[in-house]
Amino acid sequence: MKNTSQERGVLVEMKCKARYNQSNMDMHDLVKALEDVNAKLAEIGQILDIQKKKERISELEGYTANPDFWKDQEKATLLSKELSDLQEEATGWEGFAVQAKDLLEMAKMDETDKDVNFREDIEKQYEDILEKIKKLEFVSLFDGKHDGNNAIVSFHAGAGGTEAQDWAQMLLRMILRFAEKKSWKTTILDESKGNEAGIKSATIRVEGRYAFGYLKSEHGTHRLVRISPFDAESMRHTSFANIEVIPEIELAADVEIDPKDLRIDTFMSSGKGGQSVNTTYSAVRIVHLPTGITVQCQNERSQLQNKETALKILMSKLQTVKEEEEEKERLKLRGEHKAAEWGNQIRSYVLHPYKMVKDIRTKYESSDPDRVLDGDIDECIEAYLKWKKGGKL
Repeated sequence: MKNTSQERGVLVEMKCKARYNQSNMDMHDLVKALEDVNAKLAEIGQILDIQKKKERISELEGYTANPDFWKDQEKATLLSKELSDLQEEATGWEGFAVQAKDLLEMAKMDETDKDVNFREDIEKQYEDILEKIKKLEFVSLFDGKHDGNNAIVSFHAGAGGTEAQDWAQMLLRMILRFAEKKSWKTTILDESKGNEAGIKSATIRVEGRYAFGYLKSEHGTHRLVRISPFDAESMRHTSFANIEVIPEIELAADVEIDPKDLRIDTFMSSGKGGQSVNTTYSAVRIVHLPTGITVQCQNERSQLQNKETALKILMSKLQTVKEEEEEKERLKLRGEHKAAEWGNQIRSYVLHPYKMVKDIRTKYESSDPDRVLDGDIDECIEAYLKWKKGGKL
């Protein structure tokens, strides 16, 4: 059986450390370990498709040099952000590759020339490179078609009234806190408050490099077990809430929408925005009649802006549905089919009688649910990405 790229990466890292640890002070083994490191960096460069990224960088630099580049400020901002992100990735990998190559040359010189002694510097840089490889390997897990896109994240309280609505709001806070720690921009596009507490539903846009790649792990049903703060008898309750995560797709080329298939409703916004927002029919709800998909937006100040945002989200949802259907057909043709549909429980959070977070898919566990609910979900995400990479879906 062939190893996956992720499995090969783990094997290379283990081999690097094993060769060094076996003889601790043997420079020959350290040279061999550094050769493995250089081979691993070359493999990561192929996985990240650095060459293609450099070609895209040149293309974008050509656009930015055009005197008319900033006439369309929205498009220019998107392209400038893409250019900055690509430059960071490409130059980061190239810097690590140069460091690893130079370090290997130093180690070879130290091994053959007894008049030089670079051991201390080599050992320090070697450990530093291993840590950098771990970070690069994590980025290499984002190999999905839309992993680099912004994300549209929706939250829906399950059955259970106030308890479930409070749980939905806790999940909203968890994702907002995670995005804040990543220095990503978040915008609440739509929000329906609960009658007593929490939210019935909410939709947010998360803008950041690999936002969808990170957050797709949260798509599904989340289960909470705790002593309800809304129960006078302090009984234990189980609540459910759904998180839906789709990529924001700027141009859904494969999807065409017939205006006749849309029902567009307008209503007064209940969100923030001042008197003009709350006293005019600025909020927009769009229903795609053939699929029943409903999208609404009330964050923007004008009805036109809300309509444009809602249409963009609808296009992204329809594109996602189309790609999911195509993937299911491919799996069916291969004789493999496993339902991965909306609503499947993915993770449990237990606050009483003990504390635990357990991901049903990856078997990841944590005894600190408070930390996870405060937005520290990196370990959950990494476990999901590695599990998915291993072909467990």
